[in-house]
Formats: sequence, C-alpha cells, structure tokens
Amino acid sequence: MRFSRLTLAAASMLAVASVVLSTGFTSVFAAAHAPVTPAPISQQPPPPPSGGPGGPPPGFKPPAPTNLKVLPRNLTGEQVHEIMEKWEGELGTGCKTCHAVDPKNIGPNGKPRLNFADDSKEEKQTARKMVQMVESINVNYVSKIDSSGDPVTCGTCHRGHLGPEPFVPKPEKDDHDHPPAPPAK
Repeated sequence: MRFSRLTLAAASMLAVASVVLSTGFTSVFAAAHAPVTPAPISQQPPPPPSGGPGGPPPGFKPPAPTNLKVLPRNLTGEQVHEIMEKWEGELGTGCKTCHAVDPKNIGPNGKPRLNFADDSKEEKQTARKMVQMVESINVNYVSKIDSSGDPVTCGTCHRGHLGPEPFVPKPEKDDHDHPPAPPAK
C-alpha cells in the first residue's frame, strides 16, 4: 500500500497531538482559540541547569512558565517541565533544540542558561505548530472513530528522532490469486 505525503503529514500531526492528550491536558488548545496577549517575559533567571543525565538536581523546582502560546496558561512550572521531558524523549532531543541560550545569564557551572520565554528559534515555532496539528487530528479525526485506539503523539512518527524517519513500505507480496491478464490484441 502506498501512502501520500498528505497521509504521512497527517500521521505526523496525530503523533504530536497524542502527546498532549496522553499527558491529561485535553484542553491544551482551547487557549489557541482565545485572544492571544503576549505574556511578559520573566525578569527572573531561568532554572538552574540539569544535574546531569538523571535530570534536574534534587530539590529543583521549575519556575512558573511565561510566554505560553499553545499550552494552557494556567499550567504550573512542574506541569510544563513534565510535558517538555516527554516531548524530549519522543523526539530524541534536548532543551537547546527549541530554547535559545542566553549568553548574558551564566549559571554556576560557567555555562549560559536557556531563556525559555525567548521565541527567536524557528524550531520553537515549528514545535508549536506541530502540537496544534496533532491536537487537531486527535480531536477532529481520531476521536470520531470508534475503537481507534490511543491518540497519536510526537513519538508516533518521530520515534526518538528529531526528524521523522521516512516511511518505506514493505515489499508487496503476491499472497493471493490474481485473475489471468486479458489477452493482448
């Protein structure tokens, strides 16, 4: 069976939406339909860098989020942090992919911290569009199919890679009888 690019794009969108739905935030995109007023950029420094491969250091509490444009604005720092960690795993990437480094804000380890509210990276804009796309697919299509199973997530298409792997269909097998070809005239 061959799939069109539109079908593959739709499947990619479904993947992102299911991440949002699987985290229990089914109203994530209600905020997208509300009038957007930019949230003020926090004057507080970003959270301290991660404590290494195991995650943030003990006692780390993410600050209240600012500049939420797709996720609900009433989420806590901990909730946003959980969502971002899930997306990181499903995309096989890290915070710096979407969030800009702030060279003027140096952490205790001597490295610049990230400015999570900054919108200058194209990848952050793309991530927002993908989240909206997936939510739309899950709400407008997947939810309307009886027994459709779990909603899609980022991982449905990305499977741990920043760019989804190209779909390569299995070779077709001749596993059933075909009528004989008509004689040539």
